[in-house]
Amino acid sequence: MPAVDSYTSQKQSGTVPCVLFEDEHLLVVNKPAGLNTHAPAPYSGEGIYDWLRRREPRWADLAIIHRLDKETSGVIVFSKTALASRSSTRQFAERQVRKKYLLATDKPVKSPSATVVSTLVRAGEKYFSRPSVSPNDRAETRFRVRETVRGCTLLEAEPITGRTHQIRVHAADQGFPILGDLLYGGSAANRLFLHSEELSLKHPATAAPIRFRAEADFSADIRLGLRAALIDPRATSAHRLLHGAPDGWPGWHVDRFGDYLLSQTSEPLSDAQRKLLEEWSRRLSLRGVYHKTLLRRVQQAAAGENCPRLIAGEAAPEAFAIRENGVNYEIRFGDGYSVGLFLDQRENRRRFLSRYVGAGFPWRAASGGSLEVLNTFAYTCGFSVCAALGGARVTSLDLSKKYLEWGRQNFLLNGLPPDQHEFICGDVFEWLRRLKRKNRRFDIVVLDPPTFSQSKQFGAFQVEKHLGRLVRECLPILKRDGVLFASANAAGWLPEDFLETIKRAIAISGHRAAREHYVPQPPDFPVSRREPAYLKTVWLCIE
Repeated sequence: MPAVDSYTSQKQSGTVPCVLFEDEHLLVVNKPAGLNTHAPAPYSGEGIYDWLRRREPRWADLAIIHRLDKETSGVIVFSKTALASRSSTRQFAERQVRKKYLLATDKPVKSPSATVVSTLVRAGEKYFSRPSVSPNDRAETRFRVRETVRGCTLLEAEPITGRTHQIRVHAADQGFPILGDLLYGGSAANRLFLHSEELSLKHPATAAPIRFRAEADFSADIRLGLRAALIDPRATSAHRLLHGAPDGWPGWHVDRFGDYLLSQTSEPLSDAQRKLLEEWSRRLSLRGVYHKTLLRRVQQAAAGENCPRLIAGEAAPEAFAIRENGVNYEIRFGDGYSVGLFLDQRENRRRFLSRYVGAGFPWRAASGGSLEVLNTFAYTCGFSVCAALGGARVTSLDLSKKYLEWGRQNFLLNGLPPDQHEFICGDVFEWLRRLKRKNRRFDIVVLDPPTFSQSKQFGAFQVEKHLGRLVRECLPILKRDGVLFASANAAGWLPEDFLETIKRAIAISGHRAAREHYVPQPPDFPVSRREPAYLKTVWLCIE
């Protein structure tokens, strides 16, 4: 195998922009700042490792070889085979892997080069340098000034060893803490100015030298950078750009829908918010910007109050199409509170489209034929369209005729004949009982109910109160070894309680879950302590 030199973010794979290189044994990624290497807790947001493993069957056996801090961007390598894992781990342990980082500091740098050797000792969330006394505890970093730009000095850092926070601690020890590294005395900035620029090792199968490189861009908006690393614009033109507190703006959310931005807050937009929207509109070459004021009592709002309003650029058509994972959906800004697609379900729609839930989770028709899918609370039939494109016959059930007609239009937008599928208008609980009486059985039942809804005919629905009942009503129409998909948008409902509600309902009904696959909201909906994960989803194979 020839040497691989100077790989950049011009990826080999056309599906995930951050992929730099992939072969049978290795997957090399340019990790964006703001994304963990792996999930820090069972029900927290996904790291790049978790997200990749759950995305493609060929990545199901990925293994972590080394890690980057959440706020550090750049080259990271994963193994795909046992051979690659053994070889790469050995190379890292024996210090045969050469790593080069780029950092920026606004502090004076006294020498053009320096070598720091110490032992790192942890105290709370920080590490401190102590004199090195044992080769086993040795931490060594070599620094070299590259250039000074606009009052900041760029330095190369070569860690000879690989200790946690090593470069950050050693830079601070030398009097030039990294810009944005508040933990170690750096000046405040919009990110940690540390980037894994280059990594060289021997290929695990051929022993040929290979080198991977990703250029740093510390001037880029990290919110846009996170999305650009994960979302292929050729396949997806609708996604979240700014997600509240984790992106530095509590209570403010901004979505892109094709050529338009949709901003949402409960308060009037500030001048700074308007300026950022205009900047993004120019940078992304968009046609218009809309804003929607989030009302506390949606049901009591006058007609038109729930609709987004144009605040810059040209007006959107009454209906226009966007793409998501290559699938077309119709969007309507003037049709009420919801515009036609909930973007936080993108990854779950992709699972229906690709027929891949995750490693070790079966996806097959119990009868051996085509899948029969029931999508309850179907709304505009996003899950239904993806399941149908994946080869399933779908029954879409919703209380609204208007939304089901919208769903039919989404079928037509993707070349799917609606008359080959079933659309039922009615109450979900009532129709679950009817389907049971008719002896209808499904391979997959989808439960993605609203958090709260109210109708004159059927009263109030609350997801925390009624999800268990929904699960019990679904099980009689689910085939043996069928899949139950349950999702809830309820910020105050703990994941453990959400899962317990579902499992209790399954047990009461005399069934059990043979397999379970829990997934949080997508990485472009990041989570933080100030704004924990709100979307909870579980796929269950029911015996």
